[in-house]
Amino acid sequence: MQSRMKNPAFVLPGAMQPIQELFKAVHAGGVDGQTLELVHLRVSQINGCSSCVDAGTKSARKAGVSEERLATVVAWRETPYFTEDERAALALAEAATRLADRADAVSDEVWDRAATYFDEKQLAAIVLMVGVTNLFNRLNATTRQIAGAWG
Repeated sequence: MQSRMKNPAFVLPGAMQPIQELFKAVHAGGVDGQTLELVHLRVSQINGCSSCVDAGTKSARKAGVSEERLATVVAWRETPYFTEDERAALALAEAATRLADRADAVSDEVWDRAATYFDEKQLAAIVLMVGVTNLFNRLNATTRQIAGAWG
């Protein structure tokens, strides 16, 4: 496999800096780093972005996510390895990624459950992490970025 081009965020001058600033803001939003990494990884799995799954797995490992949890985040509903707040964040991430799957993409039930564990600032961080991850998934999948090529 060969990429079609460099990641567009690196091609256009000035594009990557604001994305990096957004990531900094997300990580300053008060959500546990492991939870954010699990959200990133799950969204990337849903979108089939091999580059982001690879990078996300490495990043999650650095944040302290265990191999057991890395291996089972794809089936988080059926495993005992995730806390209730992580489950709420993952459900929100999945719903916000699969917008076209149902008319009420992010149901009140999903939102309200997340809101029982996270305050407004934390919810903003999770939603922004989902959005930025979806952005990178689309950039990388469209241009066929190679897993592991980012170093």
